[in-house]
Amino acid sequence: MGIYHLDRIFQPESVAVIGATETENSIGNALMTNLENGGFTGKIIPINPKYATVKGIKTLESIRQRSHPIDLAIIATPISTVPDIVDDCIAAGTGGAVIISAGGKETGDQGRDIEKKIQEKAYAGSLRLIGPNCLGIINTETKLNASFASDMPSRGKLAFVSQSGAICTSILDLSFKEKIGFSHFVSIGSMVDVDFGDMIDYLGNDSRVTSILLYIENLTRIRKFMSAARAVSRIKPIVVLKSGRSDAGARAASSHTGALAGEDAVYDAAFKRAGIVRVNTIAQLFDCAELMAKTPRPRGSRLAIITNGGGPGVMATDALGSHGLEPAPLSRELTESLDDLLPQFWSRNNPIDILGDATRERFINTVDLCHESRSFDGILTIMVPQALTDPESVAEALAASAREKNFPIFASWIGGKRMETAVAVLNQAKIPTYETPERAIQAFVFMVAYGKNLEMLAQIPRKLSNKLQYDHNKVHNLLQDHMKQDTGFLSEAASKEILSAYGIPVNTTQAAATQEDAVSMAKKIGFPVALKLMSPDISHKTDAHGVHLNLQSDDAVQNAFGKIMEGAKAYNPDAHIEGVSVQQYIDSPDYELLIGAKSDVSFGPVIVFGSGGIFTEILKDRALGLPPLNRLLAQRMMEDTRVFTLLQGFRNLPPADMEALEALLMSVSQLLVDFPQIAELDMNPVIVKDGLPRAVDARIRLEDTAEDSPLHLVISPYPDELEFHEKTDDGKNIFIRPVTPEDASLFTKLFESLSPTSIYHRFFSAMKEISPAMLARFTQVDYDREIALTALDATSKNEKMFGIARVISDPDGNTGEFSILIGDPWHGQGIGANLLGRVLQIAKNRKMETIRGIVLRENRKMIALGKRLGFTPRTDEDPGEITLEIDLKEADFSFLDKNPAAV
Repeated sequence: MGIYHLDRIFQPESVAVIGATETENSIGNALMTNLENGGFTGKIIPINPKYATVKGIKTLESIRQRSHPIDLAIIATPISTVPDIVDDCIAAGTGGAVIISAGGKETGDQGRDIEKKIQEKAYAGSLRLIGPNCLGIINTETKLNASFASDMPSRGKLAFVSQSGAICTSILDLSFKEKIGFSHFVSIGSMVDVDFGDMIDYLGNDSRVTSILLYIENLTRIRKFMSAARAVSRIKPIVVLKSGRSDAGARAASSHTGALAGEDAVYDAAFKRAGIVRVNTIAQLFDCAELMAKTPRPRGSRLAIITNGGGPGVMATDALGSHGLEPAPLSRELTESLDDLLPQFWSRNNPIDILGDATRERFINTVDLCHESRSFDGILTIMVPQALTDPESVAEALAASAREKNFPIFASWIGGKRMETAVAVLNQAKIPTYETPERAIQAFVFMVAYGKNLEMLAQIPRKLSNKLQYDHNKVHNLLQDHMKQDTGFLSEAASKEILSAYGIPVNTTQAAATQEDAVSMAKKIGFPVALKLMSPDISHKTDAHGVHLNLQSDDAVQNAFGKIMEGAKAYNPDAHIEGVSVQQYIDSPDYELLIGAKSDVSFGPVIVFGSGGIFTEILKDRALGLPPLNRLLAQRMMEDTRVFTLLQGFRNLPPADMEALEALLMSVSQLLVDFPQIAELDMNPVIVKDGLPRAVDARIRLEDTAEDSPLHLVISPYPDELEFHEKTDDGKNIFIRPVTPEDASLFTKLFESLSPTSIYHRFFSAMKEISPAMLARFTQVDYDREIALTALDATSKNEKMFGIARVISDPDGNTGEFSILIGDPWHGQGIGANLLGRVLQIAKNRKMETIRGIVLRENRKMIALGKRLGFTPRTDEDPGEITLEIDLKEADFSFLDKNPAAV
């Protein structure tokens, strides 16, 4: 249900406490106490048939007895009573409920059945639920403490959502010491309804929230989570601590690829794709919270380290080095300024060691010079106890200096009793403090990583030199035939036939059941050849002496065939032996790679790239990615491996053709997008010779699946069903299709075709060019949340973009906002009506109800187009603007049916 009614949960005007009690040290009592002590100004209604009043407030026997609708119910009764209470809440018109009660699925089958009953009733009655088995929720803006936490955090702009109530209370307690404020504190519990995806959407649309922290044990409805995170992480940092690391999945895997794609590594890949920063410990989570809550986000990685002790400065430098960073160099001008300020023997380098006798003035003047130089993105101040330095005095001066700067300044003041008061002064001044330089550096690096995520999201993928070609029908028929016979591993020859149909280079391969067949195939292929064991029961052929290479003659082939049969029987006497594959042998490859995929139970297909060959498991050099991939995503996958450096060329080895490797990964991605029944794909090795990759060993494992493409994916792929061929009013053939990231160059040319008036009408400001960030925003589309179509010239060999129309869905999925842009040379040809009509028709098919858009009052052409399509103009608060709104339930787009159907 998305964010439907979440405002009634987090911003209620009335709260019912079901299970309220006068009994001390009980949850029902703590909930009532916290609501009152937190300062909640709405109406509080205790519900308990055993009491006439609780905390002096008249009780009701049931929420059904309410005299007015109640926004939020907090349920603190035994879990067995909750299904009936949910019925009561629905009957009372309650917006949502927080179920504190434990005893659900964490206790076994009986509890799981109760949760299922709660879920079904709530869904049928449109009642939103948080929990069960949770601590409750806190919203400091509305002074709502609907939890049994001990205290109310101070107000801030940081939101925290946790599956663990214990983690909530721990972070809350630490926040009091470090003076960290929060906007929301949410214990999400078992997530029978509201989940992390819903919370990211809700908090992402709250302007009072600037950063989001998550503690995750497991995810549900992952496609929704990924969609929400990818949208929100562009505007707000999302930092995640994911617990429950496990290698069990990897140990049970049946191939190289499966063994390298363990569960936790898949979460890493998913978080990275979504733009999420992942931390590994509670300490790191809290350290990030402190930095995000108290100081602006660093714009880059240039860090100044100011210290009154050499050793801690070295430790900070080492900590930066462990993340591939170094302290930023000092400019000549800054060095000269510091020479005038500092004693003769200062370090003259970064870390800036201002020596052990540093005074208050020396500390602060150094900070000021570093800030004024504009050479840094952050300043770390390190202080150790020295006899000639008063920490409290320096802290007071630093606090005063920091207040004048909207700049990341943070501190690691090392020590115990002598530093306590000074650290308290810094915390009170909203300066992040860390017990060690390493922790300070780690928090800084995590925030730098978020900045790099934003940079990568703004990058534009290049187009391939040649368009990739896929024979979908051939692979569909091949898989259908194999699924009728059996599910399991296909032969190497069959696997390579499928790969070849999707443009993946393979070496010539033939299957041979007998020694005579092997010799005959070898002659046909041409010597030298390789022979490899074919058995669905033996994954690693080399372990069974099942691979013989560089065979130059008939006799060599006959001899190798016999040895392969003997080796297989010795290795596994019960194995089913199908024969051997006879292959073209490619001598002395430059590089050996592993490229493959596996189907993860939570995330669907996962692609693996890394070092290949017989040492794959030992080297463990691999990166994971989620389909769909484009060139940029494929490149990033490869960059995350050590073998990527080798592929650039090493000593006398030539560089690999990186575009060919990117194309190969994109082809694998498309194969996985199109065919959910591919449970595992293993190409090891993919050899690179003279720059070009070729799969010389491959296996595919099939499984029955109830999911059709693309429902098996957690990221929506390009929707090719939304492609149309149409004609304009003057007979021009146009091709309408979804926008892709590779359309950036076309969009730039479209922008260049606009007059200053058209630019002002579309963007509400004068613009001379499109920024890279805006270009990425226009062309990188989440097809689950956004409908974006472009119209292209269907008659030109060189693509030409006529216009773009889009509808961006609000998080509730019911409403959205439209926009449209048509190049000036193509106005008045019906392109705008076609494009926007198609987009609105798709939105209607997706059950959206209302679409709106703001138009300048002077933009008469757009207002006329809106009226033609069924929009109603409404006067906006700004007299220069009009809101166009359309009710899709009543809208008629039958004029589109006169055009040819989608292709």
